[in-house]
Amino acid sequence: MQFGRYYEEFEVGAVYKHWPGKTVTEYDDHLFCLLTMNHHPLHMDVNYAENTTDFGKNVVVGNYIYSLLLGMSVPDVSGKAIANLEIESLRHVKPTFHGDTIYGETEVLDKTPSKSKDDRGVVYVETRGYKQDGTVVCIFRRKVMVPKQSYGDARGGEQPGRPEPKV
Repeated sequence: MQFGRYYEEFEVGAVYKHWPGKTVTEYDDHLFCLLTMNHHPLHMDVNYAENTTDFGKNVVVGNYIYSLLLGMSVPDVSGKAIANLEIESLRHVKPTFHGDTIYGETEVLDKTPSKSKDDRGVVYVETRGYKQDGTVVCIFRRKVMVPKQSYGDARGGEQPGRPEPKV
Protein backbone atom coordinates (compact mmCIF):
# COMPACT_ATOMS: atom_id res chain seq x y z
CA MET A 1 0.00 0.00 0.00
CA GLN A 2 1.40 3.35 -1.01
CA PHE A 3 1.72 6.00 1.69
CA GLY A 4 2.51 9.36 0.15
CA ARG A 5 4.56 10.02 -2.96
CA TYR A 6 8.06 10.99 -3.86
CA TYR A 7 8.52 14.24 -5.77
CA GLU A 8 9.10 12.39 -9.04
CA GLU A 9 5.72 10.65 -8.72
CA PHE A 10 3.66 13.86 -8.73
CA GLU A 11 2.37 15.03 -12.11
CA VAL A 12 0.83 18.46 -12.64
CA GLY A 13 -2.86 17.95 -13.42
CA ALA A 14 -3.14 14.60 -11.64
CA VAL A 15 -6.17 14.21 -9.39
CA TYR A 16 -6.07 11.82 -6.43
CA LYS A 17 -9.50 10.70 -5.21
CA HIS A 18 -9.20 9.95 -1.50
CA TRP A 19 -10.93 6.85 -0.19
CA PRO A 20 -12.93 6.11 1.86
CA GLY A 21 -15.29 8.94 2.68
CA LYS A 22 -16.37 9.75 6.24
CA THR A 23 -19.91 10.22 7.54
CA VAL A 24 -19.84 13.07 10.04
CA THR A 25 -21.74 12.36 13.25
CA GLU A 26 -22.97 14.72 15.93
CA TYR A 27 -20.44 13.08 18.25
CA ASP A 28 -17.55 13.85 15.85
CA ASP A 29 -18.60 17.48 15.61
CA HIS A 30 -19.15 17.99 19.34
CA LEU A 31 -15.90 16.23 20.29
CA PHE A 32 -13.91 18.39 17.88
CA CYS A 33 -15.61 21.53 19.20
CA LEU A 34 -14.86 20.55 22.79
CA LEU A 35 -11.25 19.60 22.05
CA THR A 36 -10.64 22.93 20.34
CA MET A 37 -12.71 24.97 22.84
CA ASN A 38 -15.08 26.20 20.14
CA HIS A 39 -18.37 26.37 22.01
CA HIS A 40 -20.31 28.44 19.49
CA PRO A 41 -24.00 27.52 19.81
CA LEU A 42 -24.28 27.09 16.02
CA HIS A 43 -22.37 23.83 16.52
CA MET A 44 -23.42 22.80 20.03
CA ASP A 45 -26.98 23.99 20.75
CA VAL A 46 -29.86 22.47 18.76
CA ASN A 47 -32.43 24.93 20.10
CA TYR A 48 -30.25 27.90 19.13
CA ALA A 49 -29.61 26.49 15.65
CA GLU A 50 -33.27 25.65 15.04
CA ASN A 51 -34.67 28.98 16.22
CA THR A 52 -32.08 31.63 15.39
CA THR A 53 -30.13 30.55 12.28
CA ASP A 54 -30.84 30.43 8.56
CA PHE A 55 -29.87 26.73 8.55
CA GLY A 56 -32.45 25.59 11.11
CA LYS A 57 -30.08 22.95 12.46
CA ASN A 58 -26.54 22.58 13.77
CA VAL A 59 -23.73 23.18 11.30
CA VAL A 60 -20.58 21.07 11.56
CA VAL A 61 -17.62 23.24 12.55
CA GLY A 62 -15.64 24.06 9.41
CA ASN A 63 -12.22 23.37 10.90
CA TYR A 64 -13.26 19.77 11.51
CA ILE A 65 -14.14 19.38 7.82
CA TYR A 66 -10.79 20.95 6.83
CA SER A 67 -8.92 18.64 9.25
CA LEU A 68 -10.82 15.62 7.99
CA LEU A 69 -9.95 16.41 4.37
CA LEU A 70 -6.33 17.08 5.25
CA GLY A 71 -6.17 13.70 6.96
CA MET A 72 -7.87 11.96 4.02
CA SER A 73 -5.20 13.36 1.70
CA VAL A 74 -2.19 12.06 3.65
CA PRO A 75 -1.91 8.61 2.01
CA ASP A 76 -2.10 10.18 -1.47
CA VAL A 77 -0.23 13.45 -0.99
CA SER A 78 1.78 14.09 2.17
CA GLY A 79 2.51 10.66 3.64
CA LYS A 80 6.20 11.06 2.78
CA ALA A 81 6.27 14.84 3.35
CA ILE A 82 9.26 16.52 4.93
CA ALA A 83 7.10 19.50 5.86
CA ASN A 84 3.74 21.13 5.22
CA LEU A 85 4.95 24.60 4.29
CA GLU A 86 1.88 26.72 3.78
CA ILE A 87 -1.88 26.76 3.61
CA GLU A 88 -2.39 29.38 0.94
CA SER A 89 -6.16 29.52 1.05
CA LEU A 90 -9.06 27.87 2.84
CA ARG A 91 -12.66 28.34 1.79
CA HIS A 92 -15.76 26.88 3.39
CA VAL A 93 -18.07 26.94 0.38
CA LYS A 94 -21.25 25.34 1.78
CA PRO A 95 -22.30 24.04 5.20
CA THR A 96 -21.98 20.44 6.36
CA PHE A 97 -24.57 18.88 8.66
CA HIS A 98 -24.62 15.86 10.96
CA GLY A 99 -25.13 12.76 8.83
CA ASP A 100 -23.43 14.14 5.71
CA THR A 101 -20.68 12.00 4.19
CA ILE A 102 -17.54 13.85 3.13
CA TYR A 103 -15.36 12.78 0.21
CA GLY A 104 -12.16 14.43 -0.94
CA GLU A 105 -9.86 14.76 -3.89
CA THR A 106 -6.61 16.59 -4.47
CA GLU A 107 -5.28 18.05 -7.71
CA VAL A 108 -1.60 18.75 -8.32
CA LEU A 109 -1.37 22.36 -9.51
CA ASP A 110 2.41 22.75 -9.73
CA LYS A 111 5.71 21.32 -8.55
CA THR A 112 9.08 23.01 -8.10
CA PRO A 113 12.43 21.42 -7.28
CA SER A 114 14.16 22.82 -4.21
CA LYS A 115 16.74 25.52 -4.93
CA SER A 116 18.78 24.73 -1.82
CA LYS A 117 18.73 20.91 -1.66
CA ASP A 118 18.63 18.53 -4.59
CA ASP A 119 16.87 15.71 -2.72
CA ARG A 120 13.44 17.38 -2.42
CA GLY A 121 10.87 19.66 -3.99
CA VAL A 122 7.68 21.57 -3.30
CA VAL A 123 4.31 20.35 -4.54
CA TYR A 124 1.41 22.81 -4.79
CA VAL A 125 -2.00 21.15 -4.47
CA GLU A 126 -5.68 21.95 -4.14
CA THR A 127 -7.93 19.71 -2.06
CA ARG A 128 -11.68 19.75 -2.57
CA GLY A 129 -14.19 18.25 -0.18
CA TYR A 130 -17.73 17.42 -1.18
CA LYS A 131 -20.83 15.78 0.26
CA GLN A 132 -22.64 12.62 -0.81
CA ASP A 133 -24.69 14.61 -3.34
CA GLY A 134 -21.58 16.19 -4.90
CA THR A 135 -21.98 19.60 -3.24
CA VAL A 136 -18.52 21.10 -2.69
CA VAL A 137 -18.17 22.20 0.94
CA CYS A 138 -14.47 23.04 1.39
CA ILE A 139 -11.51 23.94 -0.84
CA PHE A 140 -7.96 24.60 0.27
CA ARG A 141 -4.59 25.06 -1.40
CA ARG A 142 -1.29 24.19 0.20
CA LYS A 143 2.39 23.68 -0.47
CA VAL A 144 4.08 20.52 0.71
CA MET A 145 7.81 19.80 0.74
CA VAL A 146 8.25 16.22 -0.40
CA PRO A 147 11.38 14.11 -0.78
CA LYS A 148 12.81 12.81 -4.00
CA GLN A 149 13.45 9.08 -4.31
CA SER A 150 17.13 9.65 -3.41
CA TYR A 151 16.09 11.12 -0.05
CA GLY A 152 13.96 8.08 0.74
CA ASP A 153 16.61 5.60 -0.38
CA ALA A 154 19.21 7.27 1.84
CA ARG A 155 16.89 6.95 4.86
CA GLY A 156 15.67 3.38 4.60
CA GLY A 157 13.32 3.24 1.62
CA GLU A 158 9.55 2.91 1.77
CA GLN A 159 9.26 2.24 5.51
CA PRO A 160 12.16 4.05 7.17
CA GLY A 161 12.73 3.28 10.82
CA ARG A 162 10.59 0.14 10.77
CA PRO A 163 12.15 -2.52 13.00
CA GLU A 164 12.42 -6.19 12.11
CA PRO A 165 10.65 -8.66 14.41
CA LYS A 166 12.86 -10.63 16.77
CA VAL A 167 12.19 -14.34 16.57
